[in-house]
Amino acid sequence: MTLSRIWSAFIIIAILTAGIKLTIFPEHHSLFSNMVTGKSGDTILVGVQQEKNSSQFIIKEIDSNKVYVSGEQKTIRINEGMLKTFKIQSADGLIETCQTAVTLCLKLIGFLALFMGLMSIAEKAGGIRFLSRIIGPFFSKIFPDIPKGHPSMGHMMMNFSANLLGLDNAATPFGLKAMESLQELNPNKSEASNAQIMFLCLHASGLTLIPVSIIALRSAAKSANPMDIFIPCMIATFVATIAAMLIVSIKQRINVLQPVIIAWVLGISSVIALLIVYIKTLNVEAVQIFSGTLSSGLILFIIISIVLGGLYKKIDVFDSFIEGAKGGFDTAIRIIPYLVGMLAAISLLRTSGSFDTLIHAGKSFFAMLGTDTRFVDGLPTALIKPFSGGAARGMMVDTMKNFGADSFAGRLSCILQGSSDTTFYVIAVYFGAVSVKNTRYAVWAMLLADLVGVLTSICLAYLFFA
Repeated sequence: MTLSRIWSAFIIIAILTAGIKLTIFPEHHSLFSNMVTGKSGDTILVGVQQEKNSSQFIIKEIDSNKVYVSGEQKTIRINEGMLKTFKIQSADGLIETCQTAVTLCLKLIGFLALFMGLMSIAEKAGGIRFLSRIIGPFFSKIFPDIPKGHPSMGHMMMNFSANLLGLDNAATPFGLKAMESLQELNPNKSEASNAQIMFLCLHASGLTLIPVSIIALRSAAKSANPMDIFIPCMIATFVATIAAMLIVSIKQRINVLQPVIIAWVLGISSVIALLIVYIKTLNVEAVQIFSGTLSSGLILFIIISIVLGGLYKKIDVFDSFIEGAKGGFDTAIRIIPYLVGMLAAISLLRTSGSFDTLIHAGKSFFAMLGTDTRFVDGLPTALIKPFSGGAARGMMVDTMKNFGADSFAGRLSCILQGSSDTTFYVIAVYFGAVSVKNTRYAVWAMLLADLVGVLTSICLAYLFFA
């Protein structure tokens, strides 16, 4: 019911916001059309005004650069004495979004088929159970409902490992396989189990060792030191992950002060600390090479280990691969309705101007309180990240472009981008894959962990860069 109410609220708020906006500003006559049939990149007319009613600063900018840019809006001279202001639509309308959702699922088929085929070999060769025995002492404490040595532990281990290295394409098949394994243990197939909620909350916290894409984008934006956000990103995402574990543990009455849990958390913390020390000795290019080699090398290691393990156990590896790969196609098709519904609601929010209204209201509120408002310029990335990773990445790039890669807002947006995952996408895809309709408290637990990540990111930005 929680997800249903949030989904309904998205749609109602978006359409009401658009209706009010159209009533107050009749010049936005194309707003409804943009929401339904518009495409990302379309030009949207904001208004036409006389030069004499504009500031001299804007006129000088147009005289020297032929255009005045303010955030997403651009102003140009259309004839003598008249200016036109427009902006580029940043999101697809409903129709294009539905097509994008289906295309996204179809593109997933290849990755799902490959990795689910490999998982099938690993399961028959005993590799998944081997991983389950390794991680069992820790997982048995935070997933008390899972029997000892159950394959789901191995699947989750592979998902978390892929996430740590930023291997999204590999993490998704492993995660979906983990959800299917957990669903086998679920007594109520239409309702999320405790183990599924814990798994997805940890997954959605987005713990990643090296934010390579963020560092690369900062380098492309001419940052003096693209690596300066590395430590804040690592701390923020680690805090968000710990927060997710604590939030769900409190709700499920799990004692997190058990020696095994503390030992594993401290062990992971030590590994991350050592990695930070090593990464800080590298330049930007070396970081990208190290990360690419480590990530790709791990994938190749997993593949050859699975194949060799299957051959050692005298399994018909190719037939096992085909058997598992068929499930990849079925899973991709099964999540289409869930993804279409969620992305459609998000599209309405973005194209209606609801996000812009929220951001402007936030800035005005903090300005009224007399507090520092610099962090508000970086918040758009945090607000849109739970809905769309690509949109959040674009918002981060736009923030660096408008304020500077080494500005406070630019650095904060980068930390926010690296501190969490796309919560609503995760909910739609992972619960949709196993046809879970009642997500119980999963949504608010994930959003609360996201909020902890956002607040931590803001505090770290002031600590490191204020």
